[in-house]
Amino acid sequence: MKILLAEDETAMQRAIQAFLSIQHCEVDLASDGRKAVEMAENGVYDCYVFDIMMPGMNGIDALQHLRGSGDKTPAIFLTAKVEVDDRVHGLEAGADDYLTKPFAMKELLARIHSVTRRSEEYTPSKLTFGNVDFDADNDTLTCKSSIQLSSPEGRMMRYLLLNPQKSISSETLYHHVWNEKENPDADEQMVWIYISYLNQKLDAIDADIKISGEESGPFSLVSNQSNGL
Repeated sequence: MKILLAEDETAMQRAIQAFLSIQHCEVDLASDGRKAVEMAENGVYDCYVFDIMMPGMNGIDALQHLRGSGDKTPAIFLTAKVEVDDRVHGLEAGADDYLTKPFAMKELLARIHSVTRRSEEYTPSKLTFGNVDFDADNDTLTCKSSIQLSSPEGRMMRYLLLNPQKSISSETLYHHVWNEKENPDADEQMVWIYISYLNQKLDAIDADIKISGEESGPFSLVSNQSNGL
């Protein structure tokens, strides 16, 4: 799981990063809201953990900016404020949950698991980018014609469509598409193979989008028109 932590208190930042890293989470750090927005717009994360009170741009303004651009990544606010109005303001800004400082690290981890699980459950089954529609219920891509995807292709397409135009590593795609317990023989080399399959199928339905990237990644779902093609 990859997490973007925006926290300006260095001691708190390091403590959270250390704990979540032990729990097998990859944690990227930002010390203010503007940096958090920049990192979120250029990277892919499973959850945002934003402190509300930060210099430059606070956590609420940062999340409002991201939500305004269509970013639906689950988000948790950290706050020292206990007033009801402050909590309501944070939730209205688009947060999925909040924690009041001080808090137990185990509770933060539980909240992260909870909001990411809910996000998976409520992800829309119909996704669109460019002239392509994807129905996640039956793994069907539709443009000028329709084509059926395999289950791994469907999971990969869904993840790319949830994060269009973002740079996504081969490792990230692998962990979101293949369950290591169910597919013990799969490895990251499978990612490039399935990227190739999906690009062939996008060409087959005359899509105006494609998955860009070299064999080792990273990859990005982009519009052919934006690349002058």
